[in-house]
Amino acid sequence: MKPTLSELIRPYRSISIIGMCKNAGKTTVLNQIIREVNGSGRTLALTSIGRDGEDKDLVTGTKKPGIYVARGTLVATASDLILRHCDVTREILDTTGISTPMGDVVVLRARSDGAIQLAGPSITNQLARLREEFFRFGADVVMIDGALSRKTLCSRKVTEATILCTGASYHKNIDTVIEDTAYSCRVLTLPETEDRELRSTAEGLEDFRGMVIFGEKGPWTVPGGLSLEDALRKDEARGARAVFFGGALSDFLMKPLLMSNAPLKGLTFVARDSSKILMKRENYEKIGRRGVSLQVLDTVNLVAVTVNPFSAYGFHFSKDELMERMEARVGLPVINVMEDAK
Repeated sequence: MKPTLSELIRPYRSISIIGMCKNAGKTTVLNQIIREVNGSGRTLALTSIGRDGEDKDLVTGTKKPGIYVARGTLVATASDLILRHCDVTREILDTTGISTPMGDVVVLRARSDGAIQLAGPSITNQLARLREEFFRFGADVVMIDGALSRKTLCSRKVTEATILCTGASYHKNIDTVIEDTAYSCRVLTLPETEDRELRSTAEGLEDFRGMVIFGEKGPWTVPGGLSLEDALRKDEARGARAVFFGGALSDFLMKPLLMSNAPLKGLTFVARDSSKILMKRENYEKIGRRGVSLQVLDTVNLVAVTVNPFSAYGFHFSKDELMERMEARVGLPVINVMEDAK
């Protein structure tokens, strides 16, 4: 028997939910977890890096599920939404001073069951601070509604585990949905580097956006304006084993490298986290075929993939085919969120 969402997240105190696209089923996943956790004796805390819980998607105009919480739930959301769109009786616990377009983020405890809308911080250190505040107010489980485009917010600096939501709304071609989801899973779960010299150097370069090559002569910061393919041919790069990228590993950076005959076999490229991997799937695969391995300083603990076979744009996939093929490609627990939500 397949595990439930609450069983998959039980070992963790903080969990993020991210989607491959709009209408992938993030809110449905959140509601399912709320239902499963309610009555367990654990106190749930909720926030979001965007707006969530509204009746209608502001971009597509399609109907969205609301968020209904139980008495005792902790919520961090924007002050305007509390006044206009939260019908729970509430106890205000803290005004954080964290600004959003819909007002400052306020932490409250629901004193009755009711509907809420969420809009919380969008900066990593603000989310980490809010998570700790939730724990101080007695939270057992902190849920953060995130976004794939903000992968850095689901790093383990913010949450211990992540759920990825995907489905028919991503693309009308089931092959594209499966392959792009599998690619996102690979990027999110890139291994952390065990190169101690590289890690020690990189952790002291918080605002650095250049490249550092690690070779026989030790770390060498690539001068600005020098391409990576040219830098790898320099004497300073002799015996290169790894390159740390302070900025993004982008198609713009990788394409000329792939077109060159620069020595790449055996190299390891290390990014800060998966949010810095901005390559199309084909370039990612070409880099691998050239003998390069990819690693990160901070990986994501991806514990499940949920699928929604129904598209907000009026079509759907076979749920059995989507489940079977997704399970074969991602190597993680896969849950049909629409079936579990019944």
